[in-house]
Amino acid sequence: MPKGYIIGHITVNDPDAYQEYITRDTPMIAAHGGKPIVRGGPSEVPEGAVFDRHVIFEFPDYASAKALYYSKEYQEVARIRRENATSMIILVEGV
Repeated sequence: MPKGYIIGHITVNDPDAYQEYITRDTPMIAAHGGKPIVRGGPSEVPEGAVFDRHVIFEFPDYASAKALYYSKEYQEVARIRRENATSMIILVEGV
């Protein structure tokens, strides 16, 4: 079965407030079987919109990635990200 992925491109506007988002979303990701593949680190954007931070989380399957993202609990925490960062979040099924 193909894995599922959540990919985030993020520019944090308020690092102190954003830390609460990281603290609260990390256990939710793990509870849905997700694990970090990329979480920050050096990067460059040779083409397209520029964001400061990039993350990729791998899930057992696409349904698990979607279940996390659309859950009521995650959406409550995602509000913190939306208020303190500019981001683009992508859900994708692997091969």
